[in-house]
Amino acid sequence: MLTIGTLVLGVNDVARATDFWHAALGYVPREPGDDTWVTLAPASGPGAQLSLMRSETPVQEHPRVHLDLYADDQTAEVERLVSLGARRVDWDLYPEDPDFLVLEDPDGNRFCVIDKSAG
Repeated sequence: MLTIGTLVLGVNDVARATDFWHAALGYVPREPGDDTWVTLAPASGPGAQLSLMRSETPVQEHPRVHLDLYADDQTAEVERLVSLGARRVDWDLYPEDPDFLVLEDPDGNRFCVIDKSAG
């Protein structure tokens, strides 16, 4: 049997990405990382982990894989993430009346903030 244990994001600056994702999710390094790699885990216990790997690969405008972050208060979370360094994306593929907003982290990795209250 297989399970997904860690999602890996390529980043230009592991320390900067660690600071952003720690502040965004409250995740903490599972063990000391370095300037090429770190794995972040939920501070509260078990859950999906996020590894940050130094990469020089260009960011995709329409990534094949991305993170979906679920929010009880989407507006407040988007504002908080932007204050931490995320940027809003002028997403050209929004459906009519979307329940998500597309942001990108300081390295340009795109992710969605999903409105859990939209049902």
